[in-house]
Amino acid sequence: MSSGPGAHSAPAPRESPTRTSMFSSLKIRNYRLFATGAVVSNTGTWMARITQDWLVLSITGSSAAVGITTAMQFLPMLLFGLYGGVIADRFTKRSLLFCTQGAMSLGGLFLAVLTLTGHVEVWHVYLTAFFTGLVTVIDNPTRQSFVSEMVGPDQVRNAVSLNSANFQSARLLGPAVASVLTAAVGPGWAFLANGLSFLAPLTGLLLMRTDELHHTPRRPRGKGQLREGLNYVSKHPDLIWPIVLVGFVGTFGFNFPIWLSAFANGTFHGGVGMYGLFNTLMAVGSLAGALLAARRGTSRLRILVGAAIGFGLLQVCTAWLPSVWVFAPMIALIGVVGLTVNVTANSTVQMGTDPEMRGRVMSLFMMVFTGGTPLGGPLFGWLTDTYGVRISFTLGGGICALAAMGVGLMLARAANLRLEVDLRRGRRHVGFVPREHLATAA
Repeated sequence: MSSGPGAHSAPAPRESPTRTSMFSSLKIRNYRLFATGAVVSNTGTWMARITQDWLVLSITGSSAAVGITTAMQFLPMLLFGLYGGVIADRFTKRSLLFCTQGAMSLGGLFLAVLTLTGHVEVWHVYLTAFFTGLVTVIDNPTRQSFVSEMVGPDQVRNAVSLNSANFQSARLLGPAVASVLTAAVGPGWAFLANGLSFLAPLTGLLLMRTDELHHTPRRPRGKGQLREGLNYVSKHPDLIWPIVLVGFVGTFGFNFPIWLSAFANGTFHGGVGMYGLFNTLMAVGSLAGALLAARRGTSRLRILVGAAIGFGLLQVCTAWLPSVWVFAPMIALIGVVGLTVNVTANSTVQMGTDPEMRGRVMSLFMMVFTGGTPLGGPLFGWLTDTYGVRISFTLGGGICALAAMGVGLMLARAANLRLEVDLRRGRRHVGFVPREHLATAA
């Protein structure tokens, strides 16, 4: 791709408060094409994801097997995630996305054929999940960093939020359609719809105006590029600690395929329909969280830490609710807060990174966020089978909350802040203040 008039190679601007409308990024034609294609493919992806988890649970009767499926999908990110960022920085992102989206389509069609012909076995699902994970190693950092090329630096935070809203909108439709298809005619049709859905983003990429993209410099092939990315992050505490936090949240807090399927199947005895309902409710909450994030002019670290603490504590409380009628709305609230964590961390890291490093930094972000799933998935699947889903859910949420508190303290230390407790009437009782302020007060 040749550089267009929007080309730039300047360092990434640090985010300043800007007033944006909730859907301001959609005014940009290339981003509209991208978002339209994404909502179709995301719907297919959610159909396949829900059907895949339920198919494995139906064949094996084991939550641990569901955890293994999830682990196989995210294991490649843990093993090779950083290399995906190097590739994203080295090649034209639009061309890479043609390849990755096409490969994902083939993976969905493969599983559809096996299921529709009645030959599917659990290891087929594992294999397809691993293949999808390998493609995602390149697709994820490429898509993440391609956002800034489509919208420019001023709209990155808004576009990241709308991407999450797009994903969660598809999550509303996907589980519902998948549940109906699975109950009526079997899971194979959901997998087929997933495979065909990737035609939409491929068409959108084809119709883009390349001269309107904000091209970033491509890195030539050379030694030390992976180490260069790691060194870059190590020198920026404002990048390190959000990445550490999403690592804890991704590993210990986002094991919902295991937990929600176990609550639906074992605790509340509702079957696949209830599992689809739980996923839909979480999507409603996540969509609300994404749209609220799109309205904010900045992504503040204190919002990230506070949301992560709330996310963990909500999980601990929800785990012990006795009735499905109380449990279900809490799932939606968890979706709101969990999506706030995701969007705030993502936009903070993107806006704090120089354009030529963004692919590698975002690959580290995604590797840490999703790469812990091969550890968390089997672990919490085993805990669910052995000690029950309530214990498993409680432990996951408790670890997230404690990790968020620790990261909050480290961020305060990096910003030269200290915790101040003032119990006098009319004062803010607990807060972070500059160290100089305490010295002066003393």
